[in-house]
Amino acid sequence: QVQLEESGGGLVQAGGSLRLSCAASGSIPSINVMGWYRQAPGKQRELVAVITSGDSTNYADSVKGRFTISRDNAKNTVYLQMNSLKPEDTAVYYCLLKVFGPDYWGQGTQVTVSS
Repeated sequence: QVQLEESGGGLVQAGGSLRLSCAASGSIPSINVMGWYRQAPGKQRELVAVITSGDSTNYADSVKGRFTISRDNAKNTVYLQMNSLKPEDTAVYYCLLKVFGPDYWGQGTQVTVSS
């Protein structure tokens, strides 16, 4: 019923930038939270950034000042602008949609930052 379609991952050099996009489709409540998590091999999935339908945001300390999350409520789309990328940002990035009920996850998109 609900699907999340991600795009924008890839390979960049340290100091470069990428922009991730995630479009949600289906029956989606107007009040919700969307965001991004990431997971490196052998590590726990961790919060990167989240944004509410009222545009309140929260960021992991490791990305503050470098990443910016935004959304288009009419399109149910969330974006993650990633600047000043570091090798430690390398991970699979997952889109999240949280509603009053189940959570929905995207399939993940690989971000690799080379030295």
